[in-house]
Amino acid sequence: MIMYDYLNIMIGFLILIIGVLIGVAFLTLLERKVLGYIQIRKGPNKVGFMGLLQSFSDAIKLFSKEQTYLSYSNYLSYYFSPIIGFTLSLMLWLMIPYYFNMVSFSLGLLFFLCCISLGVYTIMIAGWASNSNYSLLGSLRSVAQSISYEVSLSLILMSSIIMVMDFNLLKFSYYQDLIWFFILMMPLSMCWMSSSLAETNRTPFDFAEGESELVSGFNVEYSSGGFALIFLAEYTSIMFMSLLFTIIYLGGYSLNLIFYFKLVFIAFFFIWVRGTLPRYRYDKLMYLSWKIYLPISLNFLLLFVGLKIYLM
Repeated sequence: MIMYDYLNIMIGFLILIIGVLIGVAFLTLLERKVLGYIQIRKGPNKVGFMGLLQSFSDAIKLFSKEQTYLSYSNYLSYYFSPIIGFTLSLMLWLMIPYYFNMVSFSLGLLFFLCCISLGVYTIMIAGWASNSNYSLLGSLRSVAQSISYEVSLSLILMSSIIMVMDFNLLKFSYYQDLIWFFILMMPLSMCWMSSSLAETNRTPFDFAEGESELVSGFNVEYSSGGFALIFLAEYTSIMFMSLLFTIIYLGGYSLNLIFYFKLVFIAFFFIWVRGTLPRYRYDKLMYLSWKIYLPISLNFLLLFVGLKIYLM
């Protein structure tokens, strides 16, 4: 009987991973379509009906291209860092609050913080192991950015945890029956949104891929499969951050159509911002994190601690 349970969990994980990968494929298609219409042109519309098979053909093209092996790279680190990064971004999805047949995390948010902290190391090792000055500079900037915004992300998250007094994501839906935390924590939720843009290296904070000054940043030496895995890891993280924002601030986890509409809207917001805003200056990015978001999140944390003590 226990073996059957384990088998069910393994099959559940497999279906989850396949679902996430298909979701990433259609998210990239959505991004290219939306950016196309923002720039008053057609998006991909040739491969398949209305370009629906474009993402799959791109994936096949990337994975079937020739893999280049750098003579002076630290080969094992260079080769395995995209694989580990992609695995970490998939591991984040284990903390979805399933009602059945999955691992139910009572400490899900701690697991989330651990995984995004480990993601920094894969970027750093990818940039360093390529043994190129461009990729090293790109990885250093990207690591500094990620670490800075993890501080504000975790402090913003602590305010929500103080309100719920639990790390389990299922609890957030119980506490948002009457009012969403998005309304209750209005400035904080906006800070979380822009911090998650910075954490996933998206416009206007995409300094990891500052093409104009860094020749594509830490992934400059990667081609074919390695580049595809870095790309997949980024989009998997975008989808997960959209899911987490929906759970924490937009009414919690529920198995209905409105929940998925909210999730897709937040993912669309990531793309919308990319098509609208220019890239930030790097010193302004750091100023925003340490001088604005950090004081705001600390002050709100004290406010919610006081509220919790008062209401108890």
